Amino acid sequence: MKQTSLSRTAIRSLAAGLIAGAVATVAFGGFVAQGQAISGFNSNSPVNFAADRIEIQDRQDRVVLSGNVDISQGDLRLRAARTTIAYTDAGPLQIQRIDATGGVTVARAGEIARGDVAIYDINARIITLAGNVQLNRGSDKLNGGRLVIDLDKSVASINGSAGGAGSGLGNSGSRGGRVTGSFTVPKKN
Repeated sequence: MKQTSLSRTAIRSLAAGLIAGAVATVAFGGFVAQGQAISGFNSNSPVNFAADRIEIQDRQDRVVLSGNVDISQGDLRLRAARTTIAYTDAGPLQIQRIDATGGVTVARAGEIARGDVAIYDINARIITLAGNVQLNRGSDKLNGGRLVIDLDKSVASINGSAGGAGSGLGNSGSRGGRVTGSFTVPKKN
């Protein structure tokens, strides 16, 4: 029950936060200005998946994957306890959106983003994570309540609260509703 309540709260905060603006913005794929940028990501790549269980809900145009879900698209990888994949069936099947809950991890090019819930809008090419969000690259780390990754612009925006700046929806995953983090400074010889 506690996890369901947390997931509902995080999902509500995520939905409300999509309307609010961002507080901290960094280039995803190089927030320390090195490494491969996510701008080279091909969002037209096939989406592959593995899970302990699959349920196809044709009337709702969705597929529910549960148990150790592992989804990949090119070199982008999403892992979660449960996902719902919404699709359209007009002609060839087309995935529209992936909703993930339960210890969500999104990884690409040596960067790892974690959160309680995530939404990957395939058409908009935007991944949003909410609740206890952490973005890691090597020893560099950013923490907040909500992270939006724009795959087209190669930009990640982090808010202190899961609901976005000024939403009043709490500060899940950050200290006092603020973005926190640390960057590694090279040692001088």
